[in-house]
Amino acid sequence: MKLNFRFATFVLTCCACLPATAQSPAPLSLEECISIALDSNPTVKIADMEISKADYSKKETLGQLLPSISFDGSYNRTLQKQVAYMDLDAFGDMPGADGSDVPGADSSDSKKDSDAGFKMGLDNMYSLGFQASVPLIAPQLWASLKLSDVQIAQTAEQARASRLDLVNQVKNAYFALLLAHDSQRVVKESYDMAAFTHEAYVKRREVGDASEYEVLRTSVAMKNIEPEMIQAEIAIRRAHLQLAILMGLDVDVPFTVDGTLSDYENDKFSQVMNLQADLTNNTSLAQNALQTQALRRTLSVQKASWWPTLALAGNYSWNSSSNGSPFKNFRWTSYSMVGLSLSVPLFQGGQRLNRIKQAQIQLDEMTYTRENLIRNLNSQATIAIDNIKLNVKQIASSQSSVEEAEKAHDIQQKSFEIGATTYLDLRDSELSLTKARLAYFQAIYNYLVANSDLELLLGNAPLESYSKK
Repeated sequence: MKLNFRFATFVLTCCACLPATAQSPAPLSLEECISIALDSNPTVKIADMEISKADYSKKETLGQLLPSISFDGSYNRTLQKQVAYMDLDAFGDMPGADGSDVPGADSSDSKKDSDAGFKMGLDNMYSLGFQASVPLIAPQLWASLKLSDVQIAQTAEQARASRLDLVNQVKNAYFALLLAHDSQRVVKESYDMAAFTHEAYVKRREVGDASEYEVLRTSVAMKNIEPEMIQAEIAIRRAHLQLAILMGLDVDVPFTVDGTLSDYENDKFSQVMNLQADLTNNTSLAQNALQTQALRRTLSVQKASWWPTLALAGNYSWNSSSNGSPFKNFRWTSYSMVGLSLSVPLFQGGQRLNRIKQAQIQLDEMTYTRENLIRNLNSQATIAIDNIKLNVKQIASSQSSVEEAEKAHDIQQKSFEIGATTYLDLRDSELSLTKARLAYFQAIYNYLVANSDLELLLGNAPLESYSKK
């Protein structure tokens, strides 16, 4: 059955608006809960947004290879013009050097003018124009693009890790809710048996066949179970809220789960036979491999800083200069230029060499990190598989205990009805049966949680199938 979050929210919200006498919401299967969580959980949405952000970061780097065009404009108002001086003595004996050959000119006056200097420049200067540049040879930028590809792959793997972890959390919460419901049913059955026995003693007391002590004793036994029922209700509420949060639902949206823990017990032996510690899809190893690849790309980027760069630049501008008012006497002239800019790095105080050595050390560290990670993961996988096998044995043992406890309780029940046994013996058989049933469901829960944790460790959860639900 296909079910997405919007449809599930609509159904559950409609059910919440129905009268109390209306039909309760349809139970959700484990696969449907996982599908809703993968569609609406904020953690998954944030992981997807990180992928988009990494993609935009690559496009930003790619944009540096494209032409860069800008429009610039400036205006300068000269407050005090520059003064230029000329050394007339440097012209030596050249005729007219001292201004004496100029009719009407006094050599002393010319000397005074040269010492005073003369002002240069105009009052207003305008400049408008376009600037354009494009890199032709940029080895470091090319290496950065390859690094961006690895960073996108890293982000995608981190998003997959978030989904795998969410699937594991939803499964554990779902199984915890089933365990709470099963435990409540077991406790309720124990309470019903105690209440039935108490009612029987009350009736026998009325006819004088039982003492007041026996009535009080059965009443106390019945009331001692009531706190356990309250604890079961609290456990159900807590597991329900946890699952609702993981599914991205409001806590007041009603929903129920489908089945019992015993439904997941049938195929345990076939699953155990197929268990293998295959870490091919482990997300920690995948992220480690991508991180190693990213460090290699970073090392390439650092090495590329030794290579020269070549850029093509162009300029087309309009300039105007005038004296007086800045709002008139415009004299615009155009200017254009095209050229190549070559930059050859020669020496930067050893910065580039030290950066390369740092990157190489980080890359070497990843080799030892991966070796240690593989050993730890293999150990965790072996322990997880052993725990699953032990849990399977525990389920079989608990199931046998339940069967024996049920048989013993039936014998005690019939013996009690004919007066061949005491109430203490009957109550002891009831407690043994309750304990055996709770242990049985707890064993199944432990097996399911261990299996889910192994699935997370191996990274082989069928995420694609959940997204199609």
